[in-house]
Amino acid sequence: MANVNLRDVRKIYNQTQVIHGVNVDIDDGEFVVLVGPSGCGKSTLLRMIAGLEEISDGQVHIGSTIVNDISPKDRDIAMVFQSYALYPHMTVAQNMGFSLQMRGNAKAEIRLQVEKAAKILNLEPLLERYPRQLSGGQRQRVAMGRAIVRSPQVFLFDEPLSNLDAKLRVTMRGEIKALHQRLGSTMIYVTHDQIEAMTMADKIVVMRDGFVEQVGSPLALYDRPANLFVAGFIGSPGMNLLSGRYAEGSVWIGDIALPVSQLPSPATDGRQVIYGIRPENLAIASEGGVPLIVEVLEPTGAETYVVGNLAGQRVIGVFRERITTRPGDVLRIECDPAKVHLFDPQREQRIN
Repeated sequence: MANVNLRDVRKIYNQTQVIHGVNVDIDDGEFVVLVGPSGCGKSTLLRMIAGLEEISDGQVHIGSTIVNDISPKDRDIAMVFQSYALYPHMTVAQNMGFSLQMRGNAKAEIRLQVEKAAKILNLEPLLERYPRQLSGGQRQRVAMGRAIVRSPQVFLFDEPLSNLDAKLRVTMRGEIKALHQRLGSTMIYVTHDQIEAMTMADKIVVMRDGFVEQVGSPLALYDRPANLFVAGFIGSPGMNLLSGRYAEGSVWIGDIALPVSQLPSPATDGRQVIYGIRPENLAIASEGGVPLIVEVLEPTGAETYVVGNLAGQRVIGVFRERITTRPGDVLRIECDPAKVHLFDPQREQRIN
């Protein structure tokens, strides 16, 4: 196990910079998720840590060693890919033990390490099968087992669940998290799925266009996003972001006043702001409230999603109640003022 430190890491392709001075500290034994939309640079950054992409500038430290000029095989890392990358002509046991065989380990040692990894991943009944005889989830577990037998300092995962169906992804998320808790190893995991990031990570690194937008625990990013991008990206359904004008402790959306408890600086008075409220921080008003014109109702059983129009702007609410209103009806709702986020519309940064 080892810590991983990125110091002003940059990547340049044909004079175009795609990774812009990334600084991230990953503690020994930490599970860190790099998350962001497609093309944001997260997989490129992971491949730079692995040694599969050249580092244009900056330093990557694994433990106390700067690994910029060290080959991938000598970095003491193991990588699990989206495509499994199993050898079709080898059994599960042979696939898992291949890297140890290439190192020249004794057959008895290879068999012992493969059996230990197979027990951790419940692969013992499958050791003599070939990849073509396995399901997608089983193949991914074999790929993980191949990484485990190497006992690396750092595990790297590059979107390992994206080829699986929705139900199996949920199962495998739990298996990878349980694996981390059991091994206590440093793990760096890339995904575009913010639900994976929220449920698995000790620490999340949110990326956009090669920049790091925010680093923190899942709940820190959820409760206090630093900017509009993080606010809109983290959370499902996403945060409601309404354009309005701040005046005297409220934000005015047309002629509707929405409450705020954490006030911005007095200099904000009279200025345009973005009012952020998560769908689950809306409630049906017992009296008063503001009018939401219902457009779509989506009952899920435990909750009801309501999509509506508030003073010309789209709002989604998540309610525990069984709602019987129809599209076109007016539903009166209220916001929890303690859960309101205010952002500057020009700089896109948080201001309360």
